Amino acid sequence: MPEVTQLVTLLIGGQSRPAANGATFERRNPINDAVASRAAAATLEDADAAVQAAADAFPAWAALGPGERRKRLLKAAELMDQHTDAFIRAGAAETGASPNWIGFNVMLAANMLREAASMTTQIDGSVIPSDVPGNFAMAVRQPCGVVLGIAPWNAPVILGTRALAMPLACGNTVVLKASEMCPACIG
Repeated sequence: MPEVTQLVTLLIGGQSRPAANGATFERRNPINDAVASRAAAATLEDADAAVQAAADAFPAWAALGPGERRKRLLKAAELMDQHTDAFIRAGAAETGASPNWIGFNVMLAANMLREAASMTTQIDGSVIPSDVPGNFAMAVRQPCGVVLGIAPWNAPVILGTRALAMPLACGNTVVLKASEMCPACIG
């Protein structure tokens, strides 16, 4: 399998960008010590910018109807399937995992996106019994805002996707922090 050497940038507000201070770090292949990727070394300023971008995007995302959120999550699953080979190359180079394991990660992650897409129309409220005679109470589910997801190195595609799929389906926005052990797997 060919080695992967790529620059992994930060994705903030839909824009690919370097770290605020320009710093990067190398991730080496644990099997042969070759450089697998170079990644932007995010700063506190970058983290603040990511949270602000997610907060800015929240009103529009939360206002999308469930059908539109479903459509976008299904498109993400389709794109993940289309880029399976790139995920495999990056994951194998950065973690030393077998291509079959990374491919399994991608398949499960794409299916998690499909499952989350199917849930967009299942989010509902409920009528709650009331102690006040002649009245009823109602619970209405609504998005809560920006959600933080953190993906570990051992199953980065599955766990990164799990961290963002359902929050997005429910109308929240997400800041995802990938593991520094495998930034290209999610980046």
